[in-house]
Amino acid sequence: MAKMIDKIKGIVDDKSRIRNLCICAHIDHGKTTLSDNLLSGAGMISEELAGRQLATDFDAQEQERGITIYSANVSMVHEVEGTDYLINLIDTPGHVDFGGDVTRAMRAVDGAVVVACAVDGVMPQTETVLRQALKERVKPVLFINKVDRMIKELQLTPEQMTEKFTSIIYKVNEIIRANAPEEFKQAWQVNVADGKVGFGSAYKNWAISIPFMKKTGMTFKDVIEMTNGDKEKELAKKAPLHNIVLDMAIKHLPTPDVAQAYRIPKLWTGDLETVEGKAMLNCDASGPLAGVITNLTADKHAGMVATARLFSGTLKDGETVRLVGTGQDARVQLVSVYNGPKRDSIGTIPCGNIVGITGIGIANSGETICHIDSVVAPFERIAHIFEPVVTKSIEVKNVKDLPKVISVLRQRSKEDQTLVVKISEETGEMLISGLGELHLEAKVERYFKDLKLDVIVSAPIVIFKEGVKKISDEFEGKSPNKHNKFYFKVEPLAKPIVELLNSGEIKSGVIRKQDLLEFSQKLVGAGFDKDEAKKVLYTYQNNMIVNVSRGVQYLNEAMELIQQGFNDVCNKGPMADEPCFGLKLLIMDAKLHEDAIHRGPAQVLPAVRSAIKEAMINGEASIFEPKQVLRIDTPTSNMGNVMNEVQNRRGQVLNMSEEGDMTVIEAKIPVAEMFGFEASLKSATGGRGYQSLMAILYEIMPKDLQNDTILRIRKRKGLKEIVPTQGTYGS
Repeated sequence: MAKMIDKIKGIVDDKSRIRNLCICAHIDHGKTTLSDNLLSGAGMISEELAGRQLATDFDAQEQERGITIYSANVSMVHEVEGTDYLINLIDTPGHVDFGGDVTRAMRAVDGAVVVACAVDGVMPQTETVLRQALKERVKPVLFINKVDRMIKELQLTPEQMTEKFTSIIYKVNEIIRANAPEEFKQAWQVNVADGKVGFGSAYKNWAISIPFMKKTGMTFKDVIEMTNGDKEKELAKKAPLHNIVLDMAIKHLPTPDVAQAYRIPKLWTGDLETVEGKAMLNCDASGPLAGVITNLTADKHAGMVATARLFSGTLKDGETVRLVGTGQDARVQLVSVYNGPKRDSIGTIPCGNIVGITGIGIANSGETICHIDSVVAPFERIAHIFEPVVTKSIEVKNVKDLPKVISVLRQRSKEDQTLVVKISEETGEMLISGLGELHLEAKVERYFKDLKLDVIVSAPIVIFKEGVKKISDEFEGKSPNKHNKFYFKVEPLAKPIVELLNSGEIKSGVIRKQDLLEFSQKLVGAGFDKDEAKKVLYTYQNNMIVNVSRGVQYLNEAMELIQQGFNDVCNKGPMADEPCFGLKLLIMDAKLHEDAIHRGPAQVLPAVRSAIKEAMINGEASIFEPKQVLRIDTPTSNMGNVMNEVQNRRGQVLNMSEEGDMTVIEAKIPVAEMFGFEASLKSATGGRGYQSLMAILYEIMPKDLQNDTILRIRKRKGLKEIVPTQGTYGS
């Protein structure tokens, strides 16, 4: 491997010869098998094992389950037309529960090889990963995999194959048109003629593209004949997959300096005209250090290893860096490049590269790093498309294990920001929330088993939300000393506004004066009232505060406490202490004591919290439940069984279509009814049916289920077992 590291050292300074890319796809479409071929092409694994070794699935659990759970990094050198190129590759998971790893990987890379199965086509997770890539301004190319199955299993004619390919390419381009930045909607379309689309079989190690066919004279007819004639080894020699994919990556995916010119304005919160801003836009190795930690993994020998993308400056062994989010400093022990599960020390590395760093394990994923003498503004938060909807409580059997269990939970949530840990100081209850049952099982429960920690893990708990159905009357909140009065109304935000707040286009927090015009234009574009849009002061998650009061003395001085009280209610709503969503708080008026000592936290917070909660109850506070929108593929002969499964779980069928002998059902099912659905689906379809998550949304729970649900949640949380009514929180 010394030879490879020497080659890498010779390239890391030459931006024109670096490509940072990830492989992403729906589960089981062949990402890891494709990665094997690239490793084989670089001489890192044998040709015979390519496609079977699954070298980037190096975690024991990944090998047991046969799926990718963690993103895996590899840096390798490939020769293309006589020139060596450094490929910093990330193989990402395909299962929706591990989508957070995909989102973080997208921050590190500039290009993505999107893999689509020739038989299944574009599936929901294909769309999700592509949307994640485009959100991070990552340019895609397309590889259509498993073409050998079209030839041997489905026995399609060349015309039928062309039709299927055209359909896949059209769907991918449709997603790009809908989600790409405005200036790239056309330029980033994947086009067969110019080689932005490859076709092949990662398992059989071959691939072709139109430019390759023109260059070599090979045709689809030759491919079909060689596949049917069991000459796939010969085909792999004539058309090795790694050549096609890497030609595509080198020719069509951007170099770090080109990509950063259009990525940094979107990803970084600082002023582009500063020295740091210009250094990042130009990917300047001699500028101030700036990078983002995109992943954290535990190494039993080296402790926590951080993966970082460097956007400017140069990083060396032994340097002290500032973690911008927490304000802490940490000393870098070793800078290395990835070689799958191993890392090779490189000593020093310039920007434009993806690196492994030991010594800064106190950081979180998504943290901005810089030199201590040149502190930079932070990068945008890495926001995943879906939010956690499943929670489990953790109980320790032996009290001496408690510190270790808490440490594990906090560590896992640092590594994966889609795992949310809450430890109640009052009750000691430990809750861990994730994207699904498998997410919690693979990333938390398995960890406890490996460490031999004896814990009791509860059955899955669903995270509900609280919201209001109508605008409330005006409610007064009176401080305990009676010197301060607040007057509030609440009302529900329209669905397009909630979606806008969720999209990450609008930053959470206080709206700065310089951002107000752009902010209000976005709100008005989504249907918000024009005059009210200028009066929005603050957003928290997908809730907001609007100040419609006039000339209230000392209100600005109390505003921070009003925001804190609002946050408290948004975190724990009035009905069942569940989070709120889609809530608009209108500040109508206030009467405040002139002396600041009489309007401190102990006076303002109770008044604000009680008034908001009372206003919410008046606005018909309700429980909203999470629902999954699923694509269910089932043999048509089993369709009746599947429909029964959906309807027995309070599901709603949205759409149905037929594809050959399979029926595709789009259905909406409450998450509370989803536990065990996958096993039931397999049983109902003789093992041939499968489901894919398309979206998660919150909808109001049926009225007849509301009160029972509220009482059940309150009982679990140790709250008084009542359904709150007007006056519960004060008049």
